[in-house]
Amino acid sequence: MNKTAFNLAVLAMAAAAAGAAQAQSNVQIYGLLDVGVENANHQTPNNGSATKVISGGMNTSRWGLRGSEDLGGGLKAVFGLEGGILMDTGAQDGALFKRQAYVGLEGSYGRIVMGRSFTSVYDTVISFDPMGFAPYYSWATSGPATGPSKYGFTTQYDNIIKYAGSFGDFKFGANYGAGEQAGNNRDSAKMGFTTVYKLGDANLMATWERNNGNTVVATGNRDKNTVWHIGANYETGPVKLWAVMRDYKLEAGKALTTDVDATTTWLGLAWKTDAVTTLTGAIYHVNVKNVAAGKDADPTMYVARYRYALSKRTDLHVSAAYAKARHGQLTGLSRDDAGNSDSQRGVTVGMQHRF
Repeated sequence: MNKTAFNLAVLAMAAAAAGAAQAQSNVQIYGLLDVGVENANHQTPNNGSATKVISGGMNTSRWGLRGSEDLGGGLKAVFGLEGGILMDTGAQDGALFKRQAYVGLEGSYGRIVMGRSFTSVYDTVISFDPMGFAPYYSWATSGPATGPSKYGFTTQYDNIIKYAGSFGDFKFGANYGAGEQAGNNRDSAKMGFTTVYKLGDANLMATWERNNGNTVVATGNRDKNTVWHIGANYETGPVKLWAVMRDYKLEAGKALTTDVDATTTWLGLAWKTDAVTTLTGAIYHVNVKNVAAGKDADPTMYVARYRYALSKRTDLHVSAAYAKARHGQLTGLSRDDAGNSDSQRGVTVGMQHRF
């Protein structure tokens, strides 16, 4: 068989296999592409400004595969594979399926998956961030990347076992991330619990998360951080409101190492002025604790966003933000890049498309 014929045979077999799979399962290729331009000051230690093309102004760019198979009796097998994309360079953002790689079962009892996945806390809190965890600009997953800790929560776990279920007006979530440390199952183990209650036009939520480090031989203790949230959102007509509080505490396992503690709060308002236009405003504040007097940054960020829907899948967006810290401490707008001054302002203009 010559090379051309061989290639055609391979393609034919692949098409037949895909047809068979479609006959038994529901498989979807999906993605979100978000790219834009940002101008921000204090981008360098000498306080220089910079303009750059960015990936993910309103949402992180990603692609994935997800699907299900009907097993009968109301039970389905489900799977998901999802990876990040850097739209400014076309590069892969981390591991191939850094965002999610799981398989599981779904039925009347709820849904349980195993592998790598977003945490139950992430699944819950994302609905209570007015900016939707936007890379530019939101401190709902973590604060500015400047202090000793971002004071946030964990968005994904490796080695996860995760459950989600809905019963009447209640939603529940729970997950466990195995630490896989020989001789001590608690080392590097992670767990979380969430609940949401629908009360008329409002939703009330509470979450709790614990992440363990490894035991320090010298002290017999381990690092552990505990994070909890309480919050609410309320929607009436074209207006939606949010209010959330998060407390973060890192208890150090090493002797002479200071614990880290901070409380983050945020408020938000969205107004859908017409069928295609949404205006959103938010304020995030981090109350930094356990630091010397006069050295607490206590940063605050103010954000405004204009969103215009060209279609159900394509949006234009403009965001502006300003962050300020106290006592001359450094802060910045980003969750990933450390600040170079006690304030920073930025503006983004971008486009988002879902497929």
